[in-house]
Order: sequence, then C-alpha cells, then structure tokens
Amino acid sequence: MRRIFGWLFGALFVLIAVLAFKTWQYKPEVQSEATAFDLGADLERATGALSQAIRFETISQGDHQAAFDGFLAFLQSQFPKFHATTERTELANNTVLYKWAGSDPALAPVLLAAHSDVVPIAFGSLDRWSYTPFSGEVADGYVWGRGTLDNKGALIAILAAAEHVAATGFAPQRTVYFSFGGDEEVGGKGAKSVADHLIKSGVRLAWSLDEGSFVLDDVIPGLDVPVASINLSEKGYLTVTLIAEAAGGHSALPPRITAVGRIARAVDRLQSTLMPGGLDGVSAEFFDKLGRYFSLEKRVLFANQWLFSPVLEEVLSGAATTNAMLRTTTAPTMLSGSNKENVLAARATAKINFRLHPRDSIDDVIAHVRETIDDDQVVIEVNRDFASEASPVAPTDTEGFRQIEQAIYSTFGPLASVPGLTIAATDSRHYAQVADAAYRINPFIVKNDDIARFHGIDERLSIENLNHGINFFGKLLLDQ
Repeated sequence: MRRIFGWLFGALFVLIAVLAFKTWQYKPEVQSEATAFDLGADLERATGALSQAIRFETISQGDHQAAFDGFLAFLQSQFPKFHATTERTELANNTVLYKWAGSDPALAPVLLAAHSDVVPIAFGSLDRWSYTPFSGEVADGYVWGRGTLDNKGALIAILAAAEHVAATGFAPQRTVYFSFGGDEEVGGKGAKSVADHLIKSGVRLAWSLDEGSFVLDDVIPGLDVPVASINLSEKGYLTVTLIAEAAGGHSALPPRITAVGRIARAVDRLQSTLMPGGLDGVSAEFFDKLGRYFSLEKRVLFANQWLFSPVLEEVLSGAATTNAMLRTTTAPTMLSGSNKENVLAARATAKINFRLHPRDSIDDVIAHVRETIDDDQVVIEVNRDFASEASPVAPTDTEGFRQIEQAIYSTFGPLASVPGLTIAATDSRHYAQVADAAYRINPFIVKNDDIARFHGIDERLSIENLNHGINFFGKLLLDQ
C-alpha cells in the first residue's frame, strides 16, 4: 500500500510539474520593436471632413440617391490631391473604386476598403440621441452621428491619409486600390461588382483590408490589455424556415400536438443541440494567442489543453462572445402562428438564423437541422439566394499580415495582437474572391460602452481615434 501511495504521489508531482512548466512556457510572444508613427496629417481638417460626411444621409434602405450623389461629389472636392493621383471607376450601387498605380507592375496590388452606407435610425429613438444623428456635431472630443463608427470614420481616415501622402509626392511601388462600397448594410452588391471588375481586368490582389474588428479595450472579460483582433475570415450566413401545417380549428378541441407546438418543439431541439464547436483552425489561433494574456489560473487551462480541453470548451461556450468564436451559432429569430388566441394555427413557422463557422458548410447545417428536429412533419425551407458560406481563412505568414500588425503596433504601442474571426457579414467576403488573403480590422479603440453604439443610439467616433486611423492607414500606404 505504501508503494502504491508513493507511486500516486510521484505521478501527481510529475503532473503538477508538467502543468507548471507548460504554463510557464505559455506567455505572450515577444513583440518586434515598432517605432511610434505620426503621419503629420491635418487632423482638424480631417475632423471637419468626417463631420460633413455624416451630414449626408446615405441610408442603405429607401430612396436616398441624392444623398449618395452629394456624398461622392463631396469626396472629390474634399480630397483633390488623392483624386488627381488615382483613377476613379464608378460601379454598382454607389460604389467607387480607385486605382493608385504603383511603379513596379510585378508586385501584386493590395486593396483598402470601407463603406459609405449607414443603417436607419431606429423608430422612436430620435429623442434619445445627444445630438441629431445626421448633424455630424463635434463636441467633447468626438464626432457624433450615424456612420462615425460604421463606417465613414474609416473611410475618411483612409482618404485623409492618402490625401496627405499624395501631397508629399509619394508614389507607391505596389498598386493600391481603394474600394468604398455603397450598400454593405444590405448585402454588398457594390463590393461584389468591385470583385467582378477586378477579375475581369485580370487583377489578383495580394491582400485586402476592410472592417470586421477593432482594438478592443476592456471588452473581453479578464483581460487588462487592449486586444487588436486582425480577423482572418468571416462567418457564413444561412436562414432556414421551419413550417408545420395542421387542420386548424377551435382551440377548445386541440390535437395532441398543434402546429405551433410542433414548431416550438423543433425550435427547442435546435436551440438545445448546438452545432459542434472546438478549438481548431482559426478558433485555435485566436484563443492560443489571446489565452497568453489572461491571469495565471486561466493560462493553466489554455496552456494545457491536452488535459483541460473539455473544461475549457465548456467555459468558453458559456459566454455569447466566446461561444460565437467556437462554432456555428443558432438563433431563432421569428415565429408565426394563429392570428387569434382561440384559433388553432393551420400553419406555423419559425425562422432560424445561423452564422457559419469556417469548419461548417451550408449543407452541414441543413443536415444538422434535419437530424436534430427529427420530425418529417416539419418542412425545412432554405433560401440559398441569401445564404453564403464562410469566407476562406487568410494566412498569417504573409507580408501583408506583418505590415498590418506592424502598423497597429506603430499606432497603438504594445498590446495583444491576435488573429480572429468576424462573426457578422462585411464586404470583405466579396473581396476575398479576388485576394490571396482578406484581412479585417478598423484601427480604432473600442471600449465596452461603445458596443451598443454600433447601429444604435449616440454613435460617435473620438477625434483621437480618427487620428489613430489616419496614422495607421498612412503607415500602411508608405509601406507599399
């Protein structure tokens, strides 16, 4: 017995030693030195330009063509050096593509992107804004209004940087394209027309850079360091409609299961049975880099996934933000049944929205839905016209990724730089068709209280953030 206890204590000691050693090894990677960079652009002028840009009500829904026409004309008058230096092409849905020809045609071109359309103001929310949504008010160190964060702030930062660089006489070695979509919020047909135009012109991009993430400060629980998530892919999109039909009739004589009950059961089964997740692929890259910045007790889990992987996945699945990084998400969003409380529904429906992880395909999700519901009296309708697969996962061992990361360090100083996954849809999925690598990040610091401002009330961008964006894009341009 003494020998058995000795063996057990010895094994326990070895296990603790292994856990401690692997945790000690698991630390943030040493960042390459990056000199702080200041482009020296006219920030006051750029602030005024963003303020004016917000006043154009380029809303993605409804007839706002006059606003788009005015906005595109405004860009030409506001940034004359840039327009004199580049070739401008108008494409679908108020989308413009600029080409700044490089001196070395042997180098594959790159593309910087943003979009000018914005979402409408929510009905009944107007009186809750601190400043009128389309006033572009400059106050308290911010530019206020719809589109400042999403996505005119980035658009103006790109153009302010390019205008300044062009005025110095700089000419890139590599051709740089600039794409400003006009309908990102409603599907991005403009960005698709850009991709089609480049394909038709025989252009293959080394990389593209669009929105899709930010420098997150005090957003991820447990981290006291800002996180720049340079996203490598974005999730796919699929909505299925579940339909159950029945005879209907009076609610006083219900069958054992009504059409509404059948749909409710199907929805419950889907919501209770998650798509398989896991720490693999882009999810593994994200959490491997991010985990190194957590406190010691959490680093033990990340550093020793060979032992704690099931526990770690369970913990990460418990929070909406981290769960979305692990798997294809399932979101019941719309239900319909009878139009009267005492009438049995002859037809009940539910819409379930899925955001596809790169490991899953549309067909995988449909098979999961069918198997999970396990009810041949529920019809599953799929509208593939509005569905999209997840984008290809861009590599991190490229010159483009290194340039983006170095521009982040030069702009913001030491922070956690991680490769990530965009959980919503952007124009980048279209640019990925014509690029070897499509990356996604806006060079603005976003804090926890900023999250609700996206598509919400009191959207704003700090002037400091605008300056960050100008310096970031300026550094990128000068590296081409």
